[in-house]
Amino acid sequence: MADDSFELFDLRVEAVIPEGKPVYCGARAGDYFELKGEMLSMPAGQGFSIYSIAAVLPLLAAKQRPTHPNDWMTSDAEIACPDPNCASRLRIVRMAKRRFSHAETTAVPLPKERDNK
Repeated sequence: MADDSFELFDLRVEAVIPEGKPVYCGARAGDYFELKGEMLSMPAGQGFSIYSIAAVLPLLAAKQRPTHPNDWMTSDAEIACPDPNCASRLRIVRMAKRRFSHAETTAVPLPKERDNK
């Protein structure tokens, strides 16, 4: 069988709290969650606003994938809190790459070589 593997970055999403600025989303300096494959986790006892997660969620799948060095997705990493009165931001940090198997992540088979022509 041909190699059906692909790589994704593990991500850490960190709360960035500007000193002396108002924060209304409940984020605290040092708060974070991690995304490994499709699994999101955070430290025990720590929460995250669902609105903050909703603001960053659409970008996570793209940030997990390798991108061209000139792509803005490679360089831009901070997302504003969705509350316009809140000064917090979420920083997406790429961590180690993790290897996955297509066959272990979906029931849909890879197209046969002749199907691509």
